[in-house]
Amino acid sequence: MPERAPLDATTARWLPWVVAIAFFMQSLDGTILNTALPAMAQDLAENPLRMQGVIIAYMLTVALLIPASGWIADRFGTKRIFFGAILLFSIGSLLCALSNTLTQLIGARVIQGLGGALMLPVGRLVVLRAYPRSELVRIMGFITIPGLLGPLIGPTMGGWMVQYLTWHWIFLINLPVGAVGCYAVWRFIPDLRGSERTRFDSLGFVLFGAAMVLITIAMEGGNCTCRTCG
Repeated sequence: MPERAPLDATTARWLPWVVAIAFFMQSLDGTILNTALPAMAQDLAENPLRMQGVIIAYMLTVALLIPASGWIADRFGTKRIFFGAILLFSIGSLLCALSNTLTQLIGARVIQGLGGALMLPVGRLVVLRAYPRSELVRIMGFITIPGLLGPLIGPTMGGWMVQYLTWHWIFLINLPVGAVGCYAVWRFIPDLRGSERTRFDSLGFVLFGAAMVLITIAMEGGNCTCRTCG
């Protein structure tokens, strides 16, 4: 059984908010660039069709790392990993805003995706281990709602920022939220970890990663073919 630390009243009240905000940040950045890609392509002097790699790099990195997040949290502790995830996400956001080429932007999105992949699973793991079963439905519902809103408002927010500001602010807006998130994690997230050490399934992780990459390449190849034929 995993370690369960008793929560004081303040931690029990604020912990769901910390996880919910992290979930919102992670899901928002999955769609906020959709309407901003043409303006970003023009600013970077790139073909707009190549800008799709910016979105794919983030989503693929998140999908690849999520299966390993539970083992990582058990190995190093939920507080340390959750803090590191938000910090890494914020650093990736800053690097995205400072990027001058498509290659730099894709690399920064990979860093951002590494943090985003750990925020949601580790946050949910903390909730599952910190609260009694009788409260889980209510709390899980609370932290899920922001994650559902993120993809809905992302395209609108991205388009608004491109029109009235610049595309760089799509990433810079994450920095103050990330700073507050790091403080909140250090203040309110309990450091929980599994009591039993399990071996990481390296072979399964590699096979899963290879399958995801090949599927993505196949789908993108099909899209390119359709665009060429069209």
